[in-house]
Amino acid sequence: MSVDAIMRTQFPEGYTALFGVDGKVILTPRSFEHSSTIKVMQYGTSVSLGRRAKTVSDVCIDFPADENSAPDLAILREDARKEGKRYSFEDVLLISEVVSTSSARKDYDDCTAKYGRYGIPVYLVVDPYAQEVVLHSQPTATGYIAAHTHKYGTGKLPIPLADGRVFTLDLDELPRPEPEGDSR
Repeated sequence: MSVDAIMRTQFPEGYTALFGVDGKVILTPRSFEHSSTIKVMQYGTSVSLGRRAKTVSDVCIDFPADENSAPDLAILREDARKEGKRYSFEDVLLISEVVSTSSARKDYDDCTAKYGRYGIPVYLVVDPYAQEVVLHSQPTATGYIAAHTHKYGTGKLPIPLADGRVFTLDLDELPRPEPEGDSR
């Protein structure tokens, strides 16, 4: 399926479409935790980088070899400019993916290799179910050299960006899954 065809496709409301390099299209339902986590991160960018910080959420970013992505959150360089309708991976300072039950392997393994391969300086895996954030830095051709795990509820996590600014993620504010209710 071409990128243009994907952009014109109407996917069911409440679902996120994930596209694999192998051509697979996966539809995954969004959870309250997923949506709320993205909102907390977006708020964090406004607080630590300013209201006008260039960020995108679920917006397609061009990568080489048709490996385009629409990450849950991306922080862009301040001077980033669209090339056509989209930003380039070369404008990205940080990408964050929020794990859902169906995307764990993709977020932890596939995206780590892909974002490292393309030199994304910082990759965050935010996992509401494990209640942890994995901060990847120092990209290589096969992933990242450094990976540090931070538990939810442990305060503010300052994340230096390649342009000298610091994005601060408040680990105390990240939503945790609520226990399943009684189904009476």
